[in-house]
Amino acid sequence: MLVQILLGIAGGIAVGGGVIALFIVLDMIPRLAQLTRSYHRVHWYEGAMVAGSLVGTVFDFWNWKLSLGPWSGLVVGLFHGVFIGLLAAALTEVLNVLPILAKRLKMIRFLFGLLMAMVTGKVAGSLFDWFVYRK
Repeated sequence: MLVQILLGIAGGIAVGGGVIALFIVLDMIPRLAQLTRSYHRVHWYEGAMVAGSLVGTVFDFWNWKLSLGPWSGLVVGLFHGVFIGLLAAALTEVLNVLPILAKRLKMIRFLFGLLMAMVTGKVAGSLFDWFVYRK
């Protein structure tokens, strides 16, 4: 039992450390503060990420359910979409994926179209997964 507890704590620290390292490398919170011109609220952003992680972990660990009505899914989905969009944009910005891809494919003139094709494909795939695959 003690070994399981120690392994659980070690795994949690490893995963949590990896997630925090990813956010630090991607500069998500400072970038968000820069885009919204709200540097004075950086501590609020950090607190919201920690609180969201903690609440999500507690709800998942004890299998709690929260039913707020049909419109709550829309709000939660919107916030998830904003977060994933920020994460994807930060990752793309750090790695300079699109300019390198456009240069290698000799498509610099079509960079906006390439970006729109990627966004459209991601949205179409998500909608397919949501409405067709999960039925």
